Amino acid sequence: MNYYIVNTNAQPVSNDHEVHVNTCAHLPLPVHQLGLGYFNSCREAVAAAKRHYSDTNGCYFCCNACHTT
Repeated sequence: MNYYIVNTNAQPVSNDHEVHVNTCAHLPLPVHQLGLGYFNSCREAVAAAKRHYSDTNGCYFCCNACHTT
């Protein structure tokens, strides 16, 4: 089970808010992290992030199974 965060800043091109595992090497600055909690999968974490932001996406590096182009 991993702890997930969502980037409170949208990505410049896609306007997605990326979901990350808290150990990802590509985390946003702490001030731009919103903790989502512990989940069994990135799919559960992305669903939780959608409660805050309608446009969410998994990080290419740490949540690739939930990353869409």
